[in-house]
Amino acid sequence: MTSSPCRPAPKPPLRIGIAGLGTVGAGVVKLLRENADLIHARAGRELVVTAVSARDRTRDRGVDLSNVAWCDTPEELATHPDVDVVAELIGGAEGPARLTVTRALENRRPVVTANKALIAIHGAELACTAQAAGVPLMFEAAVAGGIPAIKTVREGLAADRILKIGGILNGTCNYILTVMHETGRDFAEILADAQKLGYAEADPSTDVDGIDTAHKLAILAGLAFGRPVVFASVYIEGIRRIGALDLQFARKMGYRIKLLGIARQHENGIEARVHPCLVPQDAPIAQVNGVFNAVVVEGAFVGRLMLEGRGAGEGPTATAVCADLIDIARGSAMPVWGCAADSLMQAVALPAKSFTGEYYLRLNVEDRPGVIADITAVLRDNGVSLRSMLQHADAHDVRPDGTHAVPLVLLTHRTNEAAMQHALHHIAELPAVLDEPALIRIEAA
Repeated sequence: MTSSPCRPAPKPPLRIGIAGLGTVGAGVVKLLRENADLIHARAGRELVVTAVSARDRTRDRGVDLSNVAWCDTPEELATHPDVDVVAELIGGAEGPARLTVTRALENRRPVVTANKALIAIHGAELACTAQAAGVPLMFEAAVAGGIPAIKTVREGLAADRILKIGGILNGTCNYILTVMHETGRDFAEILADAQKLGYAEADPSTDVDGIDTAHKLAILAGLAFGRPVVFASVYIEGIRRIGALDLQFARKMGYRIKLLGIARQHENGIEARVHPCLVPQDAPIAQVNGVFNAVVVEGAFVGRLMLEGRGAGEGPTATAVCADLIDIARGSAMPVWGCAADSLMQAVALPAKSFTGEYYLRLNVEDRPGVIADITAVLRDNGVSLRSMLQHADAHDVRPDGTHAVPLVLLTHRTNEAAMQHALHHIAELPAVLDEPALIRIEAA
């Protein structure tokens, strides 16, 4: 007589409460249902949405919610008796999102969130709360949508020392800069089109002023270097001042302009900065266009990796949320920052004046003899070495007062940010410099 193999008893379903039923929240419900068999096989148990919370119960979200419990507030959802894990998809660093996550963790409920602002600003504190409660806090969806950036850094590269991390982390800015490059149109016009297409919010400041990119960079830097970055110390500059003329000059000189987040670890702190960059047009990151994101990691042993994909939207973000839910269902969650929370020390980003690099400087100057000599003298006096210079003769302009103005672009050799800013201040005061100078940093990428 042959005995049957011993099989473990089936695990009970993982009961999920979703706080926030916007695009991503509804997408998570759809994905869990449409791919239920696949997810069950990979998680080792069924994943079921049992409770939800949203401001408007009557809104049609394209999913049947008749068989789930409705909570009046997300805070109520955090302690609902039929919820094993809370998915916080509300957004925002404070208010209901922070309260819901904190309450869930304190009540020993695992949390999955797509909230980059919350993790960037309060991640160190929440990591301690999660560790004290002995439950995971997962946030794959907080950075770069469906790109598995968090897993790559925290798990795939756990044995390597990461030297640099960052990339194109905001699809709205990348779309605007791509269309400006392709059409020669100005920022304001492209932004208006992006808002009509749904690629930009009615208030686009979080995206175009670099704040969204900075949230994501702070998270990546914390994971890469095992030291959460104090968000307020990250240098942030957006793309509002990038003009069509800058794109034209960049193309002539063999560059593309991209908004990049860049983080490096130094002995005395972490260099964490967000700003537009000129990157060589043949660099892989220069080919990442439209609403796509790219995360670039450099490790001491692994070398350079680049992950590219859609950084936002219902499908990609919902996929990342569900990946975290599957990890929790299998019991394979990692510590929040890849190591014990009580061993963490928050890192202050180094001041911008300590950065070094090459620079692009565009000036509108009076077209008369001696102007270039005056400008190069200021650069020389501040220890800034000039690499090349380019004039755009076709952009010659006659001002109402009869002054002839011409755009002039200077590229520098590698120099210190403090020296460059000091030179820029004095150049702006020269009588022949007619408008505010435009400065863009050059990144080898």
